[in-house]
Amino acid sequence: MPSIKYLQVDGISKSYGDFRVLTDISFTVNASERVALIGENGSGKSTLLRIVAGLIPSDSGEVSVGTQSIGLLHQEAPFGTELSVDQAIATAVAPARLALADMERSAEHLGQPQADEDYAQALETAERLDAWNIEARIARTLEGVGLGRFNSEQARNQTVGTLSGGERVRLSLAWTLLNNPEVLLLDEPTNHLDEGGREFLAKTLAEHRGPVLFASHDRAFLEATATHLLDLDPVPIPQELAQHYVGDGPGSGIGVTKFTGRYTDYLTEHFQSLDRWEQRYREEQSAIKALQAEVRSSHSVGHENAAARTEGKAAKKFYADRNAKVVSRRVSSAASRLEQAQAQQVRKPPRALRFQPPTPGSSSRSGTLICAQNVEVEGRLAPTSVDIRAGERLLITGPNGAGKSTLLHALVGDIAPTQGIIYRAEGVRLALLTQEALLPDVGTTAREVYEAATGEGRLPLSAHGLLAGRDLNRPVADLSTGQQRRLALAIILANPPELLLLDEPTNHLSLLLVTELEAALADYPGTVVVASHDQWLRAGADRWATQRLSLPGPADPRG
Repeated sequence: MPSIKYLQVDGISKSYGDFRVLTDISFTVNASERVALIGENGSGKSTLLRIVAGLIPSDSGEVSVGTQSIGLLHQEAPFGTELSVDQAIATAVAPARLALADMERSAEHLGQPQADEDYAQALETAERLDAWNIEARIARTLEGVGLGRFNSEQARNQTVGTLSGGERVRLSLAWTLLNNPEVLLLDEPTNHLDEGGREFLAKTLAEHRGPVLFASHDRAFLEATATHLLDLDPVPIPQELAQHYVGDGPGSGIGVTKFTGRYTDYLTEHFQSLDRWEQRYREEQSAIKALQAEVRSSHSVGHENAAARTEGKAAKKFYADRNAKVVSRRVSSAASRLEQAQAQQVRKPPRALRFQPPTPGSSSRSGTLICAQNVEVEGRLAPTSVDIRAGERLLITGPNGAGKSTLLHALVGDIAPTQGIIYRAEGVRLALLTQEALLPDVGTTAREVYEAATGEGRLPLSAHGLLAGRDLNRPVADLSTGQQRRLALAIILANPPELLLLDEPTNHLSLLLVTELEAALADYPGTVVVASHDQWLRAGADRWATQRLSLPGPADPRG
C-alpha cells in the first residue's frame, strides 16, 4: 500500500548559546499542500528546514513524516564540484535506476515468497519515481530550470566546479527535483531562475503529490504557488510567557502564525495585526499605570491630616480599626487587579526593521555617467550598448545566461570586456551590490565589519534599519545569507555612491524589506541600475524606472 504522505512538526525549538532562533514551532503539511515559510531575515527559516531534513538537531520537539523520502534544496550542493554534470545527474536518478534493476533481478525468481515481496516493493518505488521516463524527465527538468545546454552529451562532460554560481544553484534544484522525494523542502528555490524557470517550478510543485515546505522571498512565486503561509515573525503573546525565553527581538518569534490565502491577503492582515498589537499594548500599559497609581493612593482613607471626631480613646481606636480594614480591602483589590493586568499584558512589540534610505542630496553632476558601446564578454555577454545618465533609473532584464550580472560587473570594472568600449565619467563614485554578499575580511561582528569598512564619521549601522539590535554584535559567520546581504548593502549606503548598481536585489532579502527597497528606488539621491528576474519588481517598475534594457538569451548560458 502507498504510504500516507505528511510532514508534522511539533514543538521545535533551537538556540545557539543564548541566542534563540526558534521557539515552540508546530504545524502540519499534508500531501499536495505547498506551505511557504516567511519572516524577517534571521527568523530561522533555513534552520527549520535543516532540522526537518535531519541535518541538524533541535533542542526540543520532534519531526515526524509519513515517509522516509525527504529531499532538501539548500545552500550546499548535494554533489561534489569535482564531478561532471552527467555524474551529478546520475546520482540524482540513481534510486530510480536501482528500482528498475531490483525489478529485473526479483522477476527472475517470481513465485518465491521473498522474490514476490521484493518485486512488489521495487515496482512501487519505480512507479513513484517514474523510473521508465528517466531520460525524458532529465531533459525536461534541465530545460525547465534554464540548463538546456546540458541536454547535449558533450556539455554534460563539463565539471561542476567550472560552472557559474547561478548554474550550480540551478543544477542543485534540478538534482532535487530529479531525485523525486515524497517530501520536498526548498530554501529560496527561485533564486537564479528566470521567468520561464519560475513557471516550470510552479507547475512542478503543483503536480507534486507529497508535502512541499519552502522558504521564499519571491512575492510573485508566493502569490502563485503557496497554499498556506507560515509566518515566523513575533506575535503578541503574554509577557508572563515571553519572559521565560531569551534573545527575543525582531526576526525571532515564539510559535508560528498560519495564513490561508494569497500573499496579498497576508500583507493586509500582517499590517493590521501589527496595528492591533501596538494599540493593545498602549492601552494595557495605560491601564497598568492607572492601577499602580490606585495602589499607591489606596494606602490612606479620607484626608491625610484629619483628626477623629472625638478625643475619646475608644473613638480613636474605632476609627483607626475601621480605616485599617478599608485600606486593607482597597489595597488588596487594587493589587490583585494590578497583578492580573501585569500577568496578562502582551509583550512589547519589537521595533520593526524599517529600511532608512539615504537622505536625498543635491548633486551638480549631470550628463552621462557610464556609456557602453558594443561591449561583449565572450561566452557570457553578447555585444551590448547602453548610456546611463545622471538621475536615471535603469532596469535590466533578460533570461538566465543573457549576461545581466556580467554587464554590471563590466560597467563597474570588475570584468574586462573582450571587445567594445566602456566610458566612465571622471571621478564618478559607483558601487555594486552583488548576488553573493562580498564582505570585507575585517573584524568579527557585524558592527566591527561595518565600522572597519566605512571609517569614522559615517552613520552607525543601526541607523540604516537593516539589522536588528540583537544582531549588531553577532559574528558575521552566524548571520543568515539575507542578513549578510543586508550588511553589504549598509556598507555601500554609508557613503551613497553616485551610481548604485543592484544585482537581483530581492534575492535573500525579506518580503517587507524588498517592498521598502523597491519603494525607495525612486527617491535614491543618485543614479540606479537594477538587474532582476523578479516578476513583482518588474511589474511595478513603471513607478520608478526611466529606462529599460532587455538582453536577449545567450547561445552559451553563463551569467
